[in-house]
Amino acid sequence: MPAKRDPRAGFLRAVAALVTLAALASCTSDGDDKGPDDTTKPSPTAVRLPPVHAGFDYQIGGPYPPPSGVRVVARDRGADPARGLYNICYVNAFQAQPGERDDWPDDLLLRDKKGKVVIDADWDEPLLDIGTPGKRKRVAARVDQWIDGCADKGYDAVEPDNYDSYSRSRGLLSADDALSFIKLLSAHAHARGLAIAQKNTVELAGQRSRAGLDFAVVEECGAYDECGEYADAFDDRVVVVEYTDSGMKKALAGFGDRLSIVRRDVQVSTPDSADYVRRTR
Repeated sequence: MPAKRDPRAGFLRAVAALVTLAALASCTSDGDDKGPDDTTKPSPTAVRLPPVHAGFDYQIGGPYPPPSGVRVVARDRGADPARGLYNICYVNAFQAQPGERDDWPDDLLLRDKKGKVVIDADWDEPLLDIGTPGKRKRVAARVDQWIDGCADKGYDAVEPDNYDSYSRSRGLLSADDALSFIKLLSAHAHARGLAIAQKNTVELAGQRSRAGLDFAVVEECGAYDECGEYADAFDDRVVVVEYTDSGMKKALAGFGDRLSIVRRDVQVSTPDSADYVRRTR
C-alpha cells in the first residue's frame, strides 16, 4: 500500500523553522563520508509543468477513474497514470515504507547514538540517513530507480514525500541535508523529463530555486494558514489537499481562484470505501 500522509502537528512547524534557520546559516561539514554532493544545477527547460488553478484529485491511496473536471492527478508510483491528464507520481523518498525496511541496507537507516533506528511514529516509517554526501548519493541511486519507473510509465512529474523528515530526526539531520538530497533527485527527474514537486515543508519554500523544485504539493495549507507562502514561492503552481471542512473553507476563501484545491479523507480512500471523501467546494 502507498503511504498515506497525515498533516504534521502544528507545533512541529515552529520547531522546524528554527532548525532551518540554524542549519542554513551554518552549512557545516557532512561528517565521515567525504566528498562534495553533485552540485550540477538542474535545467528544467524540457519538463512539463502542471496547469495553474486546475481540477485536482489526490489518489495515492489507490487509483480510480478521475471525476469530471479533473486535469491533474497524483498517484502512487505503483499505479499507472491517468490517460490524457497531468500525472504526478508519488514516491516516499526520505523515509522507508513500513514493509520495506528490510529492503534498505542497515547503514542507510538513520540511527540514534544508541544505534536504534529513528522512526516516524505516526506512520511507523524508518527515516533514511541522508546526513553525508556518500549516503545521500546511495539513497538517491535507489530513489532514482523509482523516478525512472515513473518516467517509463508516462508520468509528467514526481512528488518525493517526507522532505521534512529532518524535523523528525531528533537533530540528527539538518535542513541543509534535505536540500542537498533533493537537489540530487531534482537533477535526475529533470534529466528524465519530469517536473519535481516540493512536498509540504513550508519552511523551505523560499529555497525552491536552490533545490531545483518546480511546483508544490501541499497538505492542509488552509488549515495552517500557509497557502500564501507556497503561492508566492511557486507562482501559484500549487496543488492543495485539505483533510477538514474548516481547512477547505479557509483554503477556498483565500486561494480558491488561484490554486488547485481538493478536500480528501485523511486515508485518501478509493470511492468504494465508506471513508471516501472528495469535494472541491
